[in-house]
Amino acid sequence: MASHGIRDRVAIVGMGCTPFIENWSKGLDDLMIDAANDAYASAGVTKDDIDAYWFGTAQSAMSGIPLARALQLQNKPVTRVENYCATGSEALRQAAYAVASGAYDLVMVVGAEKVKDTGYQGLNAFPIANDGTARTLTAAAMFSMIVPAYGHKFGVDDDTMRSVLTHIAAKNHYNGARNSRAQFRKEISAEQIEKAPKMAGTLGVFDCAGVADGSAAAIVCRAEDAHKYTDKPIYVKALSFVAGNGSGLIDPAYDYTTFPEIAACAVDAYAQAGVTNAREQVAMAEVHDCFTPTELVLMEDLQFSERGTAWQDVLDGLFDLGGELPVNPDGGLKSFGHPVGASGLRMMFEAFLQLRGEAPEERTISSLAAGRKLALTHNLGGYPGEMVSFISLLGAELD
Repeated sequence: MASHGIRDRVAIVGMGCTPFIENWSKGLDDLMIDAANDAYASAGVTKDDIDAYWFGTAQSAMSGIPLARALQLQNKPVTRVENYCATGSEALRQAAYAVASGAYDLVMVVGAEKVKDTGYQGLNAFPIANDGTARTLTAAAMFSMIVPAYGHKFGVDDDTMRSVLTHIAAKNHYNGARNSRAQFRKEISAEQIEKAPKMAGTLGVFDCAGVADGSAAAIVCRAEDAHKYTDKPIYVKALSFVAGNGSGLIDPAYDYTTFPEIAACAVDAYAQAGVTNAREQVAMAEVHDCFTPTELVLMEDLQFSERGTAWQDVLDGLFDLGGELPVNPDGGLKSFGHPVGASGLRMMFEAFLQLRGEAPEERTISSLAAGRKLALTHNLGGYPGEMVSFISLLGAELD
């Protein structure tokens, strides 16, 4: 990888996040205004203090105008960004590099999606011309193929695989039950998870993320200016992005037990941040748990577990809220749903709260007190074999 990174050159000084719910009573404008106002208040600034805006949305708007209209901006640049399910993260990446370059002093990123009253369940994917090799299965079907492939390659029997996926689902719903912004706020028993109707392959309803409306926002400045706005800035250690070329769809050797784009993205992100042992140095991770087997594979691609061992680490509770390396302490996509343009920033919002010591007591992680200092967020977009990947590393201290 060729990225030199912008380690400790920019800081997040304010954030806001709406509840992610089926929000029939609010439109896209309302959601963006709510998230932006919370972020302004968090950093102690007004909209006029912001030099430029980045707006991440997949299909709720086609330009920067809707954000400018909603916030009543005057003569401000607003860049509309879309990059599959990593849209919100990509918007922040672009904004951070703009600040690091010296182009702007203070910028805002807003990610938003209004999905539930559009007439579609999830995003309405418009037809894109292709060469005929593109996948033709649903997302659930594509990700369901991980399960038998992983079990076969690493010698994990069907019952154990089911227990692993059940543990992931139960863990994330346990965490989400303690988060006032989550859509699904109930603990789910193993029996409920395993008896739920099947969606694809062995994946049941509780193995799949839901759909929601939501918005999140962040304010970014240069690191040396951070204390003008807050006593508790969060510093960007790494921002990595990889776009695959889709070759996994036609490669007979691709076996669905890894996401190569994410593995490469992790190598780059850790190099930027100076991380030599992710399992021991990362305090928490917010990952893209669109389906439970996705989270399982991510634990290995992110180097939290050795190849073929993540299933045991899951069952041992390593990634539980009280574990050594909590994963999705806010409840993840499983508890929030996935308003595409907002999800990446929602992950960063949880890292922001945890690193600043502002997460509610009932889901405060203990790994930070144990000496780990970094939070990781991860977004993916696409499907096994055809994917984009984003990873950030954040910290509360300058190195």
